[in-house]
Amino acid sequence: MVKPVNCNDLPTREELVNLIKSGTTLPQVRLVFKDGRRELGAITFFERQEKGRLIDVDREYALDFKLSELETIEY
Repeated sequence: MVKPVNCNDLPTREELVNLIKSGTTLPQVRLVFKDGRRELGAITFFERQEKGRLIDVDREYALDFKLSELETIEY
């Protein structure tokens, strides 16, 4: 079951974009999705398209994501 989050606790779009941009320089970040998923890996992000890709080399796993799907990003 997914735990609801207060909308006031979510970062704004601009804050989220800035967090993601900073995360692209790190070797690993955790993306927290609005549906409750949490994925760990390196990310790329295309601000103009509001899309990105998470890559977990250890699991040989890649995931495309949209900015609108994200709740937050953790370093």
